[in-house]
Formats: sequence, C-alpha cells, structure tokens
Amino acid sequence: MTKLSFAEPVGDAMLADWQHVHNVIIATDTLSLDEVRERAGRNCLEVAYLEGEPVGCTTVRPPASDSPSTATVIARVLPALRHQGFGEQLYQRALERARALGATTIETVVLASNEDGLRFAETHGFVEIDRYVLPGDTIAYVDLRLA
Repeated sequence: MTKLSFAEPVGDAMLADWQHVHNVIIATDTLSLDEVRERAGRNCLEVAYLEGEPVGCTTVRPPASDSPSTATVIARVLPALRHQGFGEQLYQRALERARALGATTIETVVLASNEDGLRFAETHGFVEIDRYVLPGDTIAYVDLRLA
C-alpha cells in the first residue's frame, strides 16, 4: 500500500487543497474558502498527500452536546485515485480521531450519486439510517451508521 502523508490544513494553501477535494466529490454543494475556514473551526479536517499532491481529505465532526457519543467520519478520495488503498488509510485515521474524541457511535454521510463512497461505507460495516435531499438540491445525501 502506498504511504500517504497527512496534514491538518493550516493556512490558505492547505485549506484550498481540502476545498478542492471536497468540491470535486461534492460538486452539488461546493464550498468557498471562507466556508472551509469556518468548518475547520468546528470540525477536525485533514488532507492526504502523495508526493506533495492532494489525493483525499477527511472531516471528523466531533461529538456534540445533543449527541455526546456520536461522531461523523467522512473520508474522500479523488475519483481518479480510488481503488489504491488511500480511502482505507484516510478512513482509519479519521476513525481513530473520532474515537479519541470519545465517540462510541460512528456515522458517515455520502452523496447518493457517489457509488464508490457508498460501496466503501457498506463494505466497512455502515448501514443506511436516513436519506434526504436538501432544499434546492436534486441528489440525496445518505446517512449511515457503523453497525
């Protein structure tokens, strides 16, 4: 398995790398750099690099007061770089981070059109718990929980 390097995005260049991966995969809900900065303030973000180029990113939404044992873990890999083990590395790191934050229940969310992402989640033991379309969107989001 090819070894990636990982970094918590600090500064606009690294935040832009995280933003790029997110916006390629979630093209229906692209984020501005200001929105990424805001997310970095409330979530744990990480970018994965291969030879200095971004290949994926993660988001860990920490447990909140309304659900103190649940964290959301999202791993994204650029489509052209999938099926090389990068998603596994990203997912395992994000899962460890969520558990270190005290989560005992792990959830994820995947855009329904992302068949690779849904298959990855299901292969890793996640089961669908909800499906919804945000106002103005046409593609559903799928919430899944680790069984």
